[in-house]
Amino acid sequence: MSDEIMVKVENATFSYGKKTVWENLNLEVKRGECLSLLGPNGCGKTTLLNCISGSNPLTAGNIKLLGKEVADYEIGEKAKRLGYVFQEHSAPFPYSSIEVVRMGRTPHLGFFGSPDEKDTELAYSIMEDLGIAHLAGESYTQISGGERQLVLIARTLCQQPDIVLFDEPTSHLDFKNQALVLRNIKKLSESGMTIIMTSHFPNHVWHVGDRVAMMGYDGIIADGKVDEVMTEENLSKTYGVPVRIFEGKSGDKRTRFCDPDLD
Repeated sequence: MSDEIMVKVENATFSYGKKTVWENLNLEVKRGECLSLLGPNGCGKTTLLNCISGSNPLTAGNIKLLGKEVADYEIGEKAKRLGYVFQEHSAPFPYSSIEVVRMGRTPHLGFFGSPDEKDTELAYSIMEDLGIAHLAGESYTQISGGERQLVLIARTLCQQPDIVLFDEPTSHLDFKNQALVLRNIKKLSESGMTIIMTSHFPNHVWHVGDRVAMMGYDGIIADGKVDEVMTEENLSKTYGVPVRIFEGKSGDKRTRFCDPDLD
């Protein structure tokens, strides 16, 4: 992992009208890190991703991508640096899956340019790496939710960005497709890509990343290495309910998981 800072959030405040979502928030993410953002509904996790992407301007403070203010990026330049995988996406037309993936090449094309054979080869290669090449000719609107999520990941990778934001990438997915998406996010992180991922599932953090930031209604509660920050005390404070952590072993593999202690 490099010491190069890819995303820097400095003294950031965001408000909707008179309602402040969070204020004086500070966060740094280095090249090759996978940062998971945990926190209850309404604490501002998705809002933070939208601010990092430049979609929502801050009320105060600043956000830098690779040392440059996010607001100073032109749209095409930013798209080469940053990819964003949303919770849900519906295609207005029944494009094939490979056409959706190939749309990721748009930032690299001229104003009147269109994808060529090399762009198609890249799209197909990325789909192969993610195990979804068999979906290339399938209509995007007809495949499953988990498959659509993997297609969106492939489209984002086709941009060849330095940083990828994932907003609740496993929401609405069944058990198998959650596992597939998490496995591929972990592979991307291990390949050196910088990732920031929001999640409503604390147990997923143990499967994908090496760092976690817990958000409450007043900002960051704890931030650091997963094994150090994922404690019963921090989880209980973050979610407002008692949380217990359990551990099991199967051979040499250690598994940890948490559960609310409601008894």
